[in-house]
Amino acid sequence: QVQLVESGGGLVQPGGSLRLSCAASGLTFSRYAMAWFRRRTPGKEREFIAAIDWTDGRTEDAESMKGRFTISRDDPKNTVYLQMNSLKPEDTAVYYCAAARNTYRMAKPYDFWGKGTQVTVSS
Repeated sequence: QVQLVESGGGLVQPGGSLRLSCAASGLTFSRYAMAWFRRRTPGKEREFIAAIDWTDGRTEDAESMKGRFTISRDDPKNTVYLQMNSLKPEDTAVYYCAAARNTYRMAKPYDFWGKGTQVTVSS
């Protein structure tokens, strides 16, 4: 059974940083592309943040967050990370990790999802 478990969310002040983690189990992690999405409003579609390939570590990033958010992976630890810097109130959202055999900018092709972790940016 595949499980993706996000952690590292919480309350942070504007301008602050957080690092999210997503621990994977039940799949051959080193053979999966991993991605981060977020949902800022309940019921709205999840918004693509970044994805990282499994073959060469190539990343894809949403232009709106490029330079502030960085995705990385540690295959021996079966974990993908999202480093978030210079956080803004509009970054408040539930953040999800996802797994697929290739990188995609849309949510639908991803095979597996975590349950999400809440990030709140507020003073």
